[in-house]
Amino acid sequence: MVVHLKRIYEAPSNADGVRILVDRIWPRGISKEKAQLDEWLKEIAPSHDLRKWFAHDVSKFPAFAEKYKGELKQNDEQRTAFLKLKQIIQQSEMVTLLYAAKDEEHNQAQVLKQYIENDGG
Repeated sequence: MVVHLKRIYEAPSNADGVRILVDRIWPRGISKEKAQLDEWLKEIAPSHDLRKWFAHDVSKFPAFAEKYKGELKQNDEQRTAFLKLKQIIQQSEMVTLLYAAKDEEHNQAQVLKQYIENDGG
């Protein structure tokens, strides 16, 4: 199993494997046809309050990452979505987590991938 990250605005590829959007809000300017999603796990995304607090402020990223991992452990909706994601990953050779953020290094998909690689906390 391999997990990759990719901005949803990049063209889909056969190498993507299972394409999963991990944003709570549908990305602006992308049609469902163009997205070519296999799954939209909006419940796995950071809570509305956490997302608003972070506001893509790089200086807040370390604290954001810790708070988001806390949500993944303690929030029932997010935990259920995470378990579904783990099941998809276990059944797939390749999974690509899709996100809309412009910053490719400081976003929830990066935190989620790290969390997966550390076996879900």
